[in-house]
Amino acid sequence: MNSTRSKSSRRGGSTKTAGSLAMPMPLWTWAWPLVAWVILVAALFLGAGGLIVSAAGVALIGTVFAAVYHAETVAHRIGEPFGTLVLAIAVTVIEVALIVSVMIAAPVEKAGLARDTVFAAVMIVCNGIVGLCLLAGGARHGEQGFQIHGASTALAVLAPLTILSLVMPNVATTAPGPFFSTSQLVFAGTVSLLLYGSFVFIQTVRHRDYFLPAVGGKEEPHGPPPSDRAALLSAALLIVALVAVVGLAKVLTPAVEAGIALTNVPKAVVGIIIAGLVLLPESLAAVRAARANRLQTSLNLALGSALASIGLTIPAVAVLSIVLNKPLELGLGAKDQMLLGLTLLVGVITLGTGRTTVLQGVVHLVIFATFLFFAIVP
Repeated sequence: MNSTRSKSSRRGGSTKTAGSLAMPMPLWTWAWPLVAWVILVAALFLGAGGLIVSAAGVALIGTVFAAVYHAETVAHRIGEPFGTLVLAIAVTVIEVALIVSVMIAAPVEKAGLARDTVFAAVMIVCNGIVGLCLLAGGARHGEQGFQIHGASTALAVLAPLTILSLVMPNVATTAPGPFFSTSQLVFAGTVSLLLYGSFVFIQTVRHRDYFLPAVGGKEEPHGPPPSDRAALLSAALLIVALVAVVGLAKVLTPAVEAGIALTNVPKAVVGIIIAGLVLLPESLAAVRAARANRLQTSLNLALGSALASIGLTIPAVAVLSIVLNKPLELGLGAKDQMLLGLTLLVGVITLGTGRTTVLQGVVHLVIFATFLFFAIVP
């Protein structure tokens, strides 16, 4: 009887613990997306005046933080590496939608927007996000480890994706300048999908263990996973928040372009701003994971989002260009080609040992600062 009572007590205690873990969703995590949609409706009927633009800027920041919360909830429930894949693909789909909508509105003036945005996404991810993660994690935990097989696999796919999509148009001779011919565009889009699809298969099926935290790591406790109901609700709110982020970005784009024209900086800065806004949820989630000594999760988010940005964006804009007969400029300039080559080279070196410190973070952040400076002062 005592044994039965003991088992019953344990079951009761377990039930109580599970119930206590079902914490209500914080108010701000759904309030900010709601505010964002209210502003979008107001902008639709009232126009993007100064007050609407200011409110959109504030709501954008709040909605991004809400998106990060819901993405982490879904990722925690699904587990690695599927969880990080969810946010990477979701954000990339939103990025594609934003690029396509802007290209349709101004096809000639924005012929290079896809190239600028994709290149900016690669530089932000591979230098900005990776650099911040390595710096923040290294400053807090000293030396951090990760699965070298996963990082090398991602870099092995990233190199041909970027070179074939963003450098090859400059040396191909069928079409003049930094453009692909129709057949070349079809080939580039097909190869991009093939490479990205192969990477996803390796990441989630064939060699899933490459992208899991190393055995024996000293990660901080992540807490128990949320319930199925909480994960489904967060998944729905994540989509709502990400779409709201794109809508707010579109509301802010005219003001940003006006500011760029006023300050007389290159048009490529528009692509940097778009990529930065879209990648902000992933950036925050990756840095938070690195600070919690989950560097593997950070690298999964960072490198996976860079691959998704190219592997999904290039085929999508290629189809748009062919079907709607819109110009699509993909080739990078000499300066950007050099920065891309430096990024790939340094990435192979810094992520080639399976251990990182703050030094690698500083190196990547210096390259990122160089990219931003020469984008504004070419």
